[in-house]
Amino acid sequence: MSSEVAGSQMSIGIGLMGLGKVGGRVAKVLQDRSEVIVQQAGCPSILKKVLVHDPAKKRDIDFHLITTRVEDIMGDPEIDIVVEVIGGEHPAWEYIKQAIFRGKHVVTANKEVMAKHGVELLALAREHEVDILYEASVGGGIPLITPLRQDLVANKISTIYAIINGTTNHILTMMSKEGLSFSPALRQAQQLGYAEANPSDDIEGRDAAYKLAILASLAFHTIVRPEDVYCEGIAFLDEHDFRYAKELGYAIKLLAIAKERNDSVEVRVHPVFIPAEFLLAKVDGVYNAVQVEGDLVGKMLFYGEGAGALPTSSAIVADIISLAQKINLKVKGSPWPLSSYCKTITPISEIETRYYIRMSIADHPGVLAQIAKALGDHLISIASVIQKESEVSTQTAEIVIMTYPAKEKAMQQALKEMEKIAVVKEIASFIRVEA
Repeated sequence: MSSEVAGSQMSIGIGLMGLGKVGGRVAKVLQDRSEVIVQQAGCPSILKKVLVHDPAKKRDIDFHLITTRVEDIMGDPEIDIVVEVIGGEHPAWEYIKQAIFRGKHVVTANKEVMAKHGVELLALAREHEVDILYEASVGGGIPLITPLRQDLVANKISTIYAIINGTTNHILTMMSKEGLSFSPALRQAQQLGYAEANPSDDIEGRDAAYKLAILASLAFHTIVRPEDVYCEGIAFLDEHDFRYAKELGYAIKLLAIAKERNDSVEVRVHPVFIPAEFLLAKVDGVYNAVQVEGDLVGKMLFYGEGAGALPTSSAIVADIISLAQKINLKVKGSPWPLSSYCKTITPISEIETRYYIRMSIADHPGVLAQIAKALGDHLISIASVIQKESEVSTQTAEIVIMTYPAKEKAMQQALKEMEKIAVVKEIASFIRVEA
């Protein structure tokens, strides 16, 4: 433990691993707001060492704090809290484990590590009487982990609807508001710095799946791993879909959905139609929003900037202060354990929802009857049909079908049968509807 200072207070030593945009902002907040942190934590929190990859890079930080040796942090007895903001699974996972083995508390913003290894790390932390806090791993500066761990623990959570990837939400907003197709919208997001050069984790839904696994594990007191989450990306969406969505009174969002029914958990990430009057439908740009429904509190919406150095550093420094308070009061680490009880994961084939289908068909009499039969054979009822003007040169027409609620398995079978109908030229788009 760090050296004692005036009175009964003590200083809390911090080792920071990573000095990118987030790490740099965390270091700056710790230094610029040291007096506020002392007031909140009850003792000084001092940045002792910062682990970097390139020590020669010019940085706005005391160069005496810089190190490239992990042992300079792990082996320093005056460092009580290790803050990991390296990102990615490796070597972050190994570093976090090593810190816990050395008896150090951990703060991390690493969604991938916590989604994949959170159960192991929390158990390890309990064994070594330290704590691991990870508020910044989901939603940036939006308080989500702590409410699920503490404030809502008396509730039985039934549903989570979440927009938890700012990159995809910005892209979808541009496609909706400006009529852009996917590729130009992605390029714009990259030019503005909202999307990485390789945005595959975002646009394919994996980033949201990591975050949903964390939220669902906490909300439903079970173990949900990333591979349990059904995942679809947004690259297939077309400007036509946004036009039809508006006409039908919907917005299109990449939604992370978690539901518990009869001790079975449903977890999925994919584009959805949601009614335009819903609050989630109005969440645009890089903002995130998470709607949680509990049996006591009803529906609650958490909203704010889900990424970026400023909001993420807010959550990280709050976790540091929380740990500093515990250390100062000599409270042993007692990490919130994720339940070892594994509830059944509902396969995507068993979910029930409504569907939007956009297809190109031959412009002949009786076509709709054939499509209706293919759906009806699988007990799927049509709620509405939109048919636009025919394309004379190709003798085709575009139609949009909205269904009543049906099982996913039945819908997938019906889609395969419709693809075989000669008059169906292409099933261009298939999107689930959450109402």
